[in-house]
Amino acid sequence: MIMVKKNTELKTQFSYNPLWHLLIDRGIKKQELQKMSDVSATSIAKMGRCENVTMDVLLRICEALDCQLSDIVERVPRQIEEK
Repeated sequence: MIMVKKNTELKTQFSYNPLWHLLIDRGIKKQELQKMSDVSATSIAKMGRCENVTMDVLLRICEALDCQLSDIVERVPRQIEEK
């Protein structure tokens, strides 16, 4: 039996808003986070646009901030882009 993968659109996405709130609470700027975690500016920018980044990036940030994944990422309903 061959399984056919349906091309379904996801209803949720990841948001990094908890990370931005954590940085504000701790008085840390994005550039400082970049240096602390050895994460590229490109990855930080992707996170600012709620785009996917690797688990390695998230782990580096968690280690630098001594926090859990749930402290920096949340799953939220996908925002529909207007054309």
